[in-house]
Amino acid sequence: PASLPLVLVVDDSITVRRVTQRLLQREGYRVALAADGLQAMERLAEERPTLVLSDIEMPRMDGFDLLRNIRADEALRDLPVVMITSRIAQKHREMARQLGANHYLGKP
Repeated sequence: PASLPLVLVVDDSITVRRVTQRLLQREGYRVALAADGLQAMERLAEERPTLVLSDIEMPRMDGFDLLRNIRADEALRDLPVVMITSRIAQKHREMARQLGANHYLGKP
């Protein structure tokens, strides 16, 4: 139902998108999917999720650029964004924080 919270999952791996989608749907969320930051921005123009879960390393527009675009957009600025990535180096965590990520999680 449309009343359920919507999560936008952004990852270039179709496997990660599908697994994350199944887990979130099992917990009662609606899920929208995007393969990269450009697709995510297109989805955000169509509907407003409760939360964005984004990978960092993606073609065309990476997660950092997606985060920059979201924070620069008046209508999207306050949208919670969680970075989920295999890049666990402190410099990536710090970059995500500086760009305004709400949370940063390492992939298992």
